[in-house]
Amino acid sequence: MERREVTERFLSVRNQTEKICQPLKNEDYVVQPIVDVSPPKWHLGHTTWFFETFILKEYLTGYKEFDQDYNYLFNSYYETVGARVVRTDRGNITRPGVEEVYNYRQYVNQHMKTFLESDYDEALNELIELGMQHEQQHQELLIYDIKYILGKNPLFPPYGLANDVTEFQVKPLEWLSMKEGVYEIGFRGEGFSFDNEHGRHRVFLEPYDIANRLVTNAEYLDFINAGGYKNFTHWLSEAWDWVKTNEISAPEHWYLVDGEWHQYELHGGLVPLKMNAPVTHVSFFEADAFAKWKGVRLPTEQEWEIACLHFAQLETEANFSNTSVYQPLNCETSSNQFYGDTWEWTASAYRPYPYYDPPEGAVGEYNGKFMVNQMVLRGGSCATPKDHIRPTYRNFFHPHLRWMFSGIRLAKNS
Repeated sequence: MERREVTERFLSVRNQTEKICQPLKNEDYVVQPIVDVSPPKWHLGHTTWFFETFILKEYLTGYKEFDQDYNYLFNSYYETVGARVVRTDRGNITRPGVEEVYNYRQYVNQHMKTFLESDYDEALNELIELGMQHEQQHQELLIYDIKYILGKNPLFPPYGLANDVTEFQVKPLEWLSMKEGVYEIGFRGEGFSFDNEHGRHRVFLEPYDIANRLVTNAEYLDFINAGGYKNFTHWLSEAWDWVKTNEISAPEHWYLVDGEWHQYELHGGLVPLKMNAPVTHVSFFEADAFAKWKGVRLPTEQEWEIACLHFAQLETEANFSNTSVYQPLNCETSSNQFYGDTWEWTASAYRPYPYYDPPEGAVGEYNGKFMVNQMVLRGGSCATPKDHIRPTYRNFFHPHLRWMFSGIRLAKNS
């Protein structure tokens, strides 16, 4: 990529983050309803801190740090870089104010532009690209967090005006068959990839079948109506404790209003549940219990990746970062929905691939140290930037979490 293209991409990524925040009121920028939700203002500061800390302070001669306190406020988890505000307290950062954080972004953008137009070592392009990909990950997290913030407001205010998405058309659930064999897993080729995709290796897969689409709201509602949340036999022990302790009875953002199910959507607020739309905002615990109730299972991440390579077409199927609605869209009946509607829970724990070698220094903290007690999701969601959607992309979350756009695809042994 030429220097001019790097600069243009940098500014485009930075502008997209601010575009996502445009519909917000100042009060929306600071709220942290739960520990997993970071205030939008913190996202704006943290993504800026990344470029200041890892690029400007290290490589731009004469750079003057915007504010020394910001390293403490906006560092996320980088032990190498120093102390930081604990995650639970991000909502307490009422100051600096929103305007000051935008000034911080502008200050860093200007100096990054100066740096990118200088005669810098092009070996740094890999780190610069990581910073942009990192910000794009936070753009998706921003959308999750904004939806949770507004969706827990007693008035259920919409993020934007109601969209014109009609009721989904859904095709019959059928099974796509894969033969047993030795397959290669992991990233290969040109372009960006995260280090957790590396360590390409071979795996042997037994024959299996995988569903040709995602599970719908109507199908999940059948599980609820059948007493799915009341029958311990469907649930893992830890999952059953989670259900009882938290009084879980439906997916996140579902509400029973006068006997009818509704769902909070970013565009439109609280609206009647779209029965044929993919079920979204379910935890791994719920996905696993639903699969057991159906007498099948979730696919492993290896099975998902190989099936995706065989049965999906990236350019024609994906619902790429739909900035008008940020929700699954009505898809063509030819689509198998592998890309870009909801992240799909797999049965695989998040662990390093064979031959995985994390980078040295602070960047090495990006993925490797989180490879415990989490489950892998695949496929991307309607909030995922286009260049983050690929067959090898490994997302990961703790099994009880569901504020993200997460859904279910079923699998079974042949």
